[in-house]
Amino acid sequence: METITKPKQSLVGIEMVRRLAHQGDRIFSTDRARQVAPGAGLKAPYLHEALHHLARNGWIVPLRRGLYALSSAVPGVAPVHEFEVAMALVSPAAVSHWSALHHHGMTEQAPRTVFVLTTTESAVPRTRQAENADQGGFPAGDTVYRFIQVRPHRFFGTEQAWVGEARVSITDRERTLLDGLSMPQHCGGFPEVLHALGAGMDRLDVERMAGYAVRLNTATAKRLGWALEHHGYEGPELERLARLPIKGYRRLDPTGRHSGPCNSRWMLRENLPGMVEP
Repeated sequence: METITKPKQSLVGIEMVRRLAHQGDRIFSTDRARQVAPGAGLKAPYLHEALHHLARNGWIVPLRRGLYALSSAVPGVAPVHEFEVAMALVSPAAVSHWSALHHHGMTEQAPRTVFVLTTTESAVPRTRQAENADQGGFPAGDTVYRFIQVRPHRFFGTEQAWVGEARVSITDRERTLLDGLSMPQHCGGFPEVLHALGAGMDRLDVERMAGYAVRLNTATAKRLGWALEHHGYEGPELERLARLPIKGYRRLDPTGRHSGPCNSRWMLRENLPGMVEP
């Protein structure tokens, strides 16, 4: 099979990368590269070989099969933000949980994994092993991504934000904290979420948050009511949440022990440290 020489391959490959950068394609697919390649003098049969060499030489970063990001080695290209990569890996997507908690300044703990909310109908990249990948993580470039899938009707509470040169979708403060109350293992633990809620109370739209909670599930709504009351909140949303019907007691910390005093107002078993007998 005929191959192009390495010098020729490098030159046309780099020219293709420059054209992608000039057109704003910081993240691109193989199909997009195929559209740009002819203008750079790269013939279709050599495209995959050129992409392989560009990745090996650090010009591009493979993200998933058929998807690449330009590296900062390309002149005039700022590093692609990990949140921007998250938007390209799956659709719909919103940066969420611990990553959103840190983005909103509600925790000083910076997660090493980027958490991404998506739907059960989305094609999520297959997980694969990596030295720094947690179970369920997908490594892309130097970052590990964790996809949290929810049913489409529970994919809400997002907003747009600029990170670097990219506009990304991210869960708002209210949705982020509710995700923490229901899945604290993805937000640094229940005590961290409870602290974040109390510290950011003056910046929360409690009415919106209560509405979100009711749309998610009753257990999360009860945890929200308990948490708001715990931090001294006295608004009308408390009684609305308290009146929600629920069968049986749920754990306050869903990842904690099945023990602790029962709070009949909120139908929660208070299983936090200091409330549970050793």
